[in-house]
Amino acid sequence: MKKLAITLLISALTTLGSVTPVVAAEKKTTGKTTVVAGSSKKVLAQKAGTRNKPVARSSKKKPLQAGATARKGRVARKSASVRKVAALPEEWEGGNPALGSASVLVMDQHSGVPLLEKNAQVVVPIASISKLMTAMVVLDAGLNLNEVINISDEDVDYLKGTRSRLKVGSAMTRDTALLLALMSSENRAANALGRHYPGGLPAFVAAMNRKASALGMSHTRFEEPTGLSVNNVSTARDLARMVVAAHQYPKIREYSTMAGARVDLGHRILDFNNTNVLVKNPGWQIGLSKTGYISEAGRCLVMQTWVADKPVVMVLLDSDGKMTRVGDATRIKRWMESADGGRRNTGA
Repeated sequence: MKKLAITLLISALTTLGSVTPVVAAEKKTTGKTTVVAGSSKKVLAQKAGTRNKPVARSSKKKPLQAGATARKGRVARKSASVRKVAALPEEWEGGNPALGSASVLVMDQHSGVPLLEKNAQVVVPIASISKLMTAMVVLDAGLNLNEVINISDEDVDYLKGTRSRLKVGSAMTRDTALLLALMSSENRAANALGRHYPGGLPAFVAAMNRKASALGMSHTRFEEPTGLSVNNVSTARDLARMVVAAHQYPKIREYSTMAGARVDLGHRILDFNNTNVLVKNPGWQIGLSKTGYISEAGRCLVMQTWVADKPVVMVLLDSDGKMTRVGDATRIKRWMESADGGRRNTGA
């Protein structure tokens, strides 16, 4: 009887040992399928190769489970970290939103009263924000917008080496060039507008600086119409004045806020998009928009928009990071729409 009991015990243990690897293999296969479903072909190939390995490795059940638990712990900590980072922008500094832009001005468009300022008096490069002045000078001149102008080698950016989809020899109306300069910040289009001005580029740049002076932009200087030059400089306060002035031009309002446009250049048809993603956001009511970027200026954004039932001008300069200017604008909007922000803005 004793020998029979030992034999039965050995048989039971053997049976349990043979079941464990199968269960472990099924669990790993299920988990693998979930991962592979959202993975690239490269990962799929790696997973396929892994499945061909001997099932004997399934006998290491406990180490694999421990590893899986550790991975789950890391994923959980990572998710918590992501949530924490996402919440950081909601934190305020001294009652104001924490902003990543180096220079900021938010101004009530009607009264001209600043609602939020940060280094608003500092003179900095303004990149393609310059194109708002380019557009005003073109429209002030009363030039024929249906006149065809050409892109030449003189419009190619040899200063920064930026690319353009407008090939040398492309022809378009002055109106189309204005659209592309404002909406998609086309440098060649902006330079061509200045080059086709009566008297050429020198006369055009002189007109830009006269206009700035007339608007009271005493700390602003333009060297060319695109903003590629680091010598196109201004302050957030001066640019707020420029935005208010540019907002009076229906074409600038229309073209700078268009989400996209399909343009027939004769030899081909191209689709262009707005460089400000916020114009496509239904949560925003934007009446004018312009972005800018060169390395010396950082990411810049100016807008006329309605927030908390009031028209405001936002100027965000030298933002560090591709989406920082958009994030700052969103944080300012939330701050103004909050109860506390609304009370501060009204002076109550």
